[in-house]
Amino acid sequence: MARKYDHEYKVQAVKLAKEIGGAKAAKELGIPEGTIHTWLKAVRAGKLDIGEGSHTPTSAMSLSEEITMLRKRVKEQDKEIRRLKEENEFLEEASAFFAASRRKSAKTRE
Repeated sequence: MARKYDHEYKVQAVKLAKEIGGAKAAKELGIPEGTIHTWLKAVRAGKLDIGEGSHTPTSAMSLSEEITMLRKRVKEQDKEIRRLKEENEFLEEASAFFAASRRKSAKTRE
C-alpha cells in the first residue's frame, strides 16, 4: 500500500531536494528517490504548488497581464488613500469642534 504524504511535507521535501539534490534528500528523509522525483516533476508541470516563485514560465502571468493587475491595484490603493484622507480630515475637524466645545463649557462653569 502506498504511503500518503501531506502537502506541507511534499513542499519541504521538494525544497530540500532543490537545495541538496533529489537522491540526498530522499536518503535524508527516508523516502524513495522516485517519490521525490515525481514531486519535482509535478512542480515543474505546475501540478504541485510550493509557494511564491515556484511557478513555471508557462504558468506565470504574461507581462501585460501583470501590468494590468498592478495598475488596477494602484488605482484601488489611490481610491483607498483618498477615502482615508477624507476620513482623517473629518476626524480632525470633529476633534477641533469638540475641543472648542469643551473649552467653552469649562469657561462657563467658572
